[in-house]
Amino acid sequence: MNKGIPDHYRPLGGWIESLQRPQPQPELEGEVRADVVVVGAGFAGLNTALELAARGAQVALLERESAGFGASGRNAGYLAGALGIEYEMFASRVGHEQARRIVEYYEAGVGYVEGKLAEHGIECDYKASGLIRAGVHRAQEKRLRKEMALGEELGLHTRYLDAAEMRARGIPPAFLFGCYSPRGGTLDPARYVLGLREAALRAGVKLYENTALQSWSEGPLVRVQTARGCVRAPHLVLATNAYTPQLGLLADKVVPLRVSAIETEPLSAAQLAAVGWPRREGIVTVHWTMESYRLTARNTLLVTTKRLHYSHGSRTPNEPDHKAYRALRQALRDRFPMLGEIGLRACWSGWVSLAGDALPVVGEAGAQGNILYTAGCSGHGVGQQSLMGQLLAERIAGKEPALLAALRHKTPRTPPEPLRWCVVNGALAAANLLDAQTDRKARRALPYDFAQPVTSDSAHPR
Repeated sequence: MNKGIPDHYRPLGGWIESLQRPQPQPELEGEVRADVVVVGAGFAGLNTALELAARGAQVALLERESAGFGASGRNAGYLAGALGIEYEMFASRVGHEQARRIVEYYEAGVGYVEGKLAEHGIECDYKASGLIRAGVHRAQEKRLRKEMALGEELGLHTRYLDAAEMRARGIPPAFLFGCYSPRGGTLDPARYVLGLREAALRAGVKLYENTALQSWSEGPLVRVQTARGCVRAPHLVLATNAYTPQLGLLADKVVPLRVSAIETEPLSAAQLAAVGWPRREGIVTVHWTMESYRLTARNTLLVTTKRLHYSHGSRTPNEPDHKAYRALRQALRDRFPMLGEIGLRACWSGWVSLAGDALPVVGEAGAQGNILYTAGCSGHGVGQQSLMGQLLAERIAGKEPALLAALRHKTPRTPPEPLRWCVVNGALAAANLLDAQTDRKARRALPYDFAQPVTSDSAHPR
């Protein structure tokens, strides 16, 4: 036990550790030739490999651990379009027209993933329920309406739900009003990423797991060195997201942020009835650092985000964050008091990457321009980074897709250490203070009858 948090830490995340994982593919040994070498077997890397293989390319895919080890296997499983992205932050930087195309990119990611699920027969408990960005106190309504109006102006498909509409949908009562986007829904990210892995192997992609990239050298043929071998290819794709700064690239463009999650034990029939939520829409809040809530296919309640953390030097240790788990536990009590002190099944953490303008970071490096990179998922990785695979494959084939062109912009630079650590964690601390103030107001407004817990025993009266 650690200050009230059960010892249910899952080093690989609660999704992957609940599955029977496939045998790892062999580590790379010796020298290999390929048309493209892709590093990172998450949503972006696997979709890039699949798209390249479909175009006839020989692909070598290197993964330091196992497929889905990073954020792809640990996230909340929201297939979201442009709901909740920072419209005002980037629209002022890139202009209205480019901002519209960026929103189009986010929205297109939903259809892309839905198409891949059908194409490859991937069963991942996808529920096309739509998503809701909700407020927990009236003080958040003005901000939500303002952001929603700008999002709609840029092409977001959404509609406002007042309190009566939220209750009519059966949304849990802590969520007072919201912005509903009918596109997308929720899925099991581990089943999705492992489904992509299986599809890539069927397509002839050479996947090498437990194979860390040690270095690369530029040239018409990029040479990628690993502990026991190397790959030579005309193109290198770094689909390593939060881990990219450790490879010596994008250290001044993106910062890795640790995101955490807790998952409850399965809810009883009585608890599910008390919660309501018949359509099981994924819910994210209007906090400065959002909270997210969803019911899983196994009838557990998953709570994520709430607290973010940056480690000095862009490090990404795979370790628990008990402070974040306690904050998530309190958020669970605040939003679902009818569940009382429900037990936890699992807790875990993982790393996403964020640019200063919260936009994707994609481009080319090297004198030959044949080293491509993608990062800056900003918590929207399922759709965004999946679609990125198609865009990068088309770019390697010599085309410039319109949606890729829309993403090209000047990413703001981050300050050097130790100033970066101070700035990032200072901003996160300020957001936490503002959110805590909102939470205190919401707690004081909590109706008494809403706060009465329903135990699992209620489902089995004697």
